[in-house]
Amino acid sequence: MMTLPRALSPCPAAARPAPRAAADGALPPALARDREAASDRADRLGRRWRPAGLRRAGGRHLPRLYGLAHRITGSAAEAEDVAQEALLRAWQKAGQFDPERARFATWLHRIASNLAIDHCRRRGAAAPLPLAEHWPDPASGPEQALQERQRRAGLERALAELPPRQRAALALAHDQGLSGAEAAAVLATSERAVEGLLHRARRFLAARLRGEGA
Repeated sequence: MMTLPRALSPCPAAARPAPRAAADGALPPALARDREAASDRADRLGRRWRPAGLRRAGGRHLPRLYGLAHRITGSAAEAEDVAQEALLRAWQKAGQFDPERARFATWLHRIASNLAIDHCRRRGAAAPLPLAEHWPDPASGPEQALQERQRRAGLERALAELPPRQRAALALAHDQGLSGAEAAAVLATSERAVEGLLHRARRFLAARLRGEGA
């Protein structure tokens, strides 16, 4: 097996995603993705990757891969494993990537989402999703802080009950800011199917939160 480049292993704590507002220099998601895609093209030589370029691309995408895996699995340890394995597979199969069929980011996200969903299925049990660490706390006092924690805990419990593909769709659409077409490409399905996943997930979450009075 080819050794994973040192720059891509292991998944460092520094690679864990910052709040979305601070990511990519606060660029709008579409512009940030365009800049990312341009950097990927610059690091690739025609249809072949230069080793140094592939290492740079891997490091560039690592925080988003970790964030996607973290949201799907609900586990920091599993997210690190998934992000590292996704980059290892990309390193080993770089020659199979076709830039005329998909963006490099889409290809990487597909690898990571499939691995994360597989982790969930093998585990066979839901895990609470760590939403609270990414959300600012607007509470102004102890009572409001308690209510906010309870609301977040209820949402995390509801999210943990969703099927992995619905969690993946939510992560791609909301955390990653992907369009319907981009999310469909990652999940290897149609835009209508993604809309269905999102609709079922949102309906389930709304019902759960209404039931808990959140």
